[in-house]
Amino acid sequence: MIEQPVIAIVDDEKDVRESISQWLALSGYSLRTYAGAEQALRDINADFPGIIVSDFRMPGLDGIEFLRRLKAIDSQLPVIMITGHGDIPLAVTAMKSGAYDILEKPFEPDRLTELSRRAVEARCLILENRTLKRELSDGTVLSRKLVGTSQAMQHIREEILDASQADRHVMIRGEIGTGKSTIARALHACGPRQGKKIVTVNCDAFADDELSRQLFGPLDSGQPLLDQSLGGSLCLEAIHALPPGLQARLLERIETMENRDGSLLRIISVFNQDPDDGTGSAEAVIRRDLLDRLTAFQIFLPPLRQRGEDILTLFTHFTWLFSEEYGYSPPAVTANDAAHLIQADWPGNIRQVIQVAERAVLSNRRGGYSLGTLLSTGSGDPQVETETADNGLSLRDNVDAFERMLIDHSMRRHSGSIDGVTDDISVPRRALNEKLAKFGMNRADYLK
Repeated sequence: MIEQPVIAIVDDEKDVRESISQWLALSGYSLRTYAGAEQALRDINADFPGIIVSDFRMPGLDGIEFLRRLKAIDSQLPVIMITGHGDIPLAVTAMKSGAYDILEKPFEPDRLTELSRRAVEARCLILENRTLKRELSDGTVLSRKLVGTSQAMQHIREEILDASQADRHVMIRGEIGTGKSTIARALHACGPRQGKKIVTVNCDAFADDELSRQLFGPLDSGQPLLDQSLGGSLCLEAIHALPPGLQARLLERIETMENRDGSLLRIISVFNQDPDDGTGSAEAVIRRDLLDRLTAFQIFLPPLRQRGEDILTLFTHFTWLFSEEYGYSPPAVTANDAAHLIQADWPGNIRQVIQVAERAVLSNRRGGYSLGTLLSTGSGDPQVETETADNGLSLRDNVDAFERMLIDHSMRRHSGSIDGVTDDISVPRRALNEKLAKFGMNRADYLK
């Protein structure tokens, strides 16, 4: 999501620019004003973080040509055009050229505000989906987003790339905290529906009657969520909490859409694979005929305890992120700390690693830092058992994981300087280069 969307106002009349700016400023937008199209074009690129509001008739480059050039820069950039009263041919030309909407003078300020709000929402969704699509299509960026080099994570990346291109229902299974919601958004953004709306519903967040109204209606105003998602994606989180009556209604809607136009409805369901909560098996809580339709594709996210060599990588990654956020040095990780991390059971998965990493950074600034204490006591979080976990790794694998963490930590600290790293961890340059190649680490990723 764009933190503060921008609205660019293009009009050769200063009074008009100022009045539109003053009105839209009340809605909290960041505003840029331009006296002409040529001036605006110098600032607008394909990743422009907002929308354009432009007059038609301006000296120099007129509104229609301005619109065409904007669409050549980014065909998905929303452009609201302002035209004179009764100028229907010009308005028709603008709509055919890709204008988001037309405002005819004189117009109500509230009408401009509402159009701008909708256009900004559309732009935010486009940019968010575009970013996610780049992340999945670029293996390097995908690796940074889905941190880890284990065989399990390499397999997950391949499945995401495959499933993202299939315009079919997908079920994502995994324990709480494994990143299922992130994967759901990525699947939507990278597939043929990218740029369309993704509607997310947590089935465990509503009482049965309210969930029924939200999904299927009737509502006092607006469309039910299932109808809103048509043409885009409907993400049903905690699908295990969908009661039997609503499962039957959902199946009926799926069958109706298949008979009419099945391509309109695409469901990404998220199943919390948590045996302790009685939801270990989707087959046990979701009716068979519905489950068959929802699982045209399935992605299984492994719990962190099955990604042993990734634990140190994740912990280092998040301690560096929090050290930058808080302005403190990241804690050094000893061999004993690494053993604690690898042996921990991590019932909260990645979410819990993030919490421990943040506390580690904050505790380290006070001195007396003990990772073992953080793991065993955690501030109100479920305790991380370090005695009984079995990560399934051999001694060699654990040594490799520790070596990789030390090199990663030093490469971050020295911004990719090979000389700095060799001095820091007392390893010959040739041996360091061999380790970098072995662990798939790229020096360019650490350069600043």
